[in-house]
Amino acid sequence: MTKNNMDKIVDAVVARIHEVMDQTFEIEASGRHIHLNREAIDALFGVGYQLRPSKYLSQPGEFASEERVDVKGPKGTIHNVIILGPERKHCQVEVSITDARILGVNAPVHLSGNIENTPGVVIMNGSRSFALDRGVIVAKRHIHIKETDAKKFGVKDQDRVSVQVFSERPLIFDDVIVRISPKFETYMHIDYDEANACGHKKGVRGRIITR
Repeated sequence: MTKNNMDKIVDAVVARIHEVMDQTFEIEASGRHIHLNREAIDALFGVGYQLRPSKYLSQPGEFASEERVDVKGPKGTIHNVIILGPERKHCQVEVSITDARILGVNAPVHLSGNIENTPGVVIMNGSRSFALDRGVIVAKRHIHIKETDAKKFGVKDQDRVSVQVFSERPLIFDDVIVRISPKFETYMHIDYDEANACGHKKGVRGRIITR
């Protein structure tokens, strides 16, 4: 084989690698966390209190705050739960199925923002507390896709797809919801139960294999 032919083969392989990688996205593992509204923040930290950003997240404008709270259910309490900001219109507690069992609640698998027919818990900060009559969910796995990437992946908002995960324990996640917005950056989100199942590590990537 001549050097010229070898160069062509190498170029073709490199081009194919770039093509495949261009169809992948990073998968992030999202641990238990809580979103609070103004009423809850006032009750737990004082009227007018502002959450203090500790770390900004992959989605623009969202951050992990310095503040932590305890979440108490009928059977158990989970301590030092992170609060994500900014504040929202409605409170929402996102846990894994394992966490839900610790709390003793039957948390449904819902997309973030859907808190209909969900159980409640008590949020505590020292001697302060705030009772939620609803809002506990197990977040349905999903992909945030920025609008300019939607055509590349061949998907539209609310599509259900399967995603192949390239990890030490590779697997395929079915029934993954696509969420598209110009405000998003492209990342897939799974909870820690799902992350453990696929041997997730920071930087793990996946790709859509069905549409």
